[in-house]
Amino acid sequence: MMEVKDIFDYLPHRYPFLLVDRVTEFVPGVSLKGYKNVTFNEPQFTGHFPNNPIMPGVMIIEAMAQCTGILAFRSQGEKPDGSSMYYLAAVDNCRFRQPAVPGDRLDFEVVTTGNKRGIWKFECVTKVNGKVIASADLLCAERKV
Repeated sequence: MMEVKDIFDYLPHRYPFLLVDRVTEFVPGVSLKGYKNVTFNEPQFTGHFPNNPIMPGVMIIEAMAQCTGILAFRSQGEKPDGSSMYYLAAVDNCRFRQPAVPGDRLDFEVVTTGNKRGIWKFECVTKVNGKVIASADLLCAERKV
């Protein structure tokens, strides 16, 4: 398990753009599970939408991508040191099945489906209360900075 202070070691993101609160399972090179608690006081809800707050879909994709970054760095036994980063390179087969709202806990599951020369492929799912609300296939690329 990784708490947020441990996640800081594997992601360059910080508030308000760190979108993973905790990692609950990790299998090196294979999979990672984590979550984010969605709270009403997050800045995106002042404009998306004031009378009906909904977590923007692109932020759900970004949260899944952040999980893939943690999985890739930890799987290689590396911590980002500023010399390389993982970039989101492609989003395929993305589907949103229901909105996420304040009070939800977004449970992320990411599974590695390929890794070749710094290009990683992942199948990603986001669930709320065990029900899939979003899914996507993500391609991430390690690049020198």
